[in-house]
Amino acid sequence: MYDIGIIGGGTAGLTAAIYGQRAGKRTLVIEGGAFGGQITTSPKVENYPGIASVSGSEFSMNLLDQAMKLGTEPVRERVTGILEEDGIKIIVTTEREYPCKSIILATGVTHRHLGVPGEERLTGAGVSYCATCDGMFFRGKEVAVVGGGSTALQDAEFLSEYCSKVYLIHRRESFRGEERIVEGLKKKENVTFILDSVVKEICGEIQVEGLELQNLKTGEKKKLPVSGVFVAVGQIPKNDPFENVVKLDADGFILASEDCMTSGAGIFAAGDCRTKEVRQLTTAAADGAVAALAACKYLAE
Repeated sequence: MYDIGIIGGGTAGLTAAIYGQRAGKRTLVIEGGAFGGQITTSPKVENYPGIASVSGSEFSMNLLDQAMKLGTEPVRERVTGILEEDGIKIIVTTEREYPCKSIILATGVTHRHLGVPGEERLTGAGVSYCATCDGMFFRGKEVAVVGGGSTALQDAEFLSEYCSKVYLIHRRESFRGEERIVEGLKKKENVTFILDSVVKEICGEIQVEGLELQNLKTGEKKKLPVSGVFVAVGQIPKNDPFENVVKLDADGFILASEDCMTSGAGIFAAGDCRTKEVRQLTTAAADGAVAALAACKYLAE
């Protein structure tokens, strides 16, 4: 029997494990993939308070090591659902079942990819899914942002302060994001819109050197030399196994308040998988701490 069962071994989940163990609770972390989450692919992390620079993989492994030294039990299995029997919550995986008194969902999200040649190979070498995480590495360089929603617009706005040129590429002739940001971007001399166009290939041998674009109306193809490309075409939460346990919003994110409580008693949500405005490494860690303390309070009551 575990006091706290944590589903997801990224920054939020591992931080929750650290706080749970320090509170004297028997804590389990179940991760279906690699421990550490998406940040493990970042070559440098330079926006985490107190750490000037660290690789994403080192940051993640330090978290896992800290949690394990405190007594957290890590398990690498895929979770398929949650059951409840006589007030006890049971985490069901492809291998076995784990009874828990409380649960923290920290499943994270996956960034929607373009699915074009060169994208996977050059991820971390010029292909990024987080402008605020990696934008500073492209100071003074020409970059592209792909997407038409508010996130893409905000990314272009952020990058325009550091990059010599920002190309905003969207498959339609108008943006879905906030008109206020669109109007602001139009006034920036270093921002250029490329509309009705899609990326067909991300080019480069060991790092991004350019994009191959195609205009959807004319069929014309052209090369666009850039040093980086920021993909902002949406995020996909991984909460399907829990849709009958906690309430999700229309996009599949777990409905949870700032105290990380969900609609399910004794079930909490931390990190990118929950409804929130800001999804950053710092907010994931903060959620993990808040969720663990909330779980401890639940157990005490």
